[in-house]
This record gives sequence, structure tokens and C-alpha cells, in this order.
Amino acid sequence: MGIFNNMFGNKTENESKTEKKSFLNWLPLTSLEQLETIKEKSNTEAILIFKHSTRCGISSMVIKQFEKLFTEEHQNLKVYYLDLLNYRNVSDEVGAKFHVMHQSPQLIVVRNGVSVHDAAHNDITQTNLSRFI
Repeated sequence: MGIFNNMFGNKTENESKTEKKSFLNWLPLTSLEQLETIKEKSNTEAILIFKHSTRCGISSMVIKQFEKLFTEEHQNLKVYYLDLLNYRNVSDEVGAKFHVMHQSPQLIVVRNGVSVHDAAHNDITQTNLSRFI
């Protein structure tokens, strides 16, 4: 069976021990009501919204790089994941409520009820997350 495990990608015990722990806990953004909660919570902490297109190669690449930005220091950041293809109405309202032009992929940081930072495409991976702790 060992040959099949190697061929089909089953991980050995040592490989699974070396996997990097993720410090990013996605919160799904699926309803318009959540936007009011985000606005309220942003009065006491920065709230991040990541708008992702599941059909876009660039978006898929950027989201993987974005996840790698998170270290233990960032583990308490609230990060909402918005699948903009399945929740287009929520995506549209994010733009209207926080006064940002729609882009994909896009990172929006909300503080005190307004967008204080937004980045799109590869600029997302240049974001200094520590600014928002």
C-alpha cells in the first residue's frame, strides 16, 4: 500500500506534523444583516472583508497568498469571506455601505463604520495586517 500512498498524495506522519498552522479564521459573509453587525463591531476593532470570485484564477492565487500573511499576531483579526458570485447582492451592498468601488479579489478594512483601507488583486498581498490589530 505504501506505493499507492505515495502516488496518490497520502501524507506520511512526518509530513502532516510539518504543516503550517493557520492563524486565519474565515467568517462567512452571506447576508445583508451581517453588514450592520460588521459596522457595529468596527467601532471597537478593525473588521476585514475579503471579496473572492471562485471562478477567477487571479482571485484563487491571491487568496492563498493572503492566507499566508497571517501569523500568530494576527489570529484575533475578524476576517469575513464573501463569495461574490453566490452573494452578489451582499457584494453590491458592501460597495454601497462602505463607499468602495467593486473589484475582485478585494480586501476592505472597516473601522468606525467606514472603509479605512481597500486593496485589490496583488496589492492585497502587500497589506500590512499589523496596522489593523
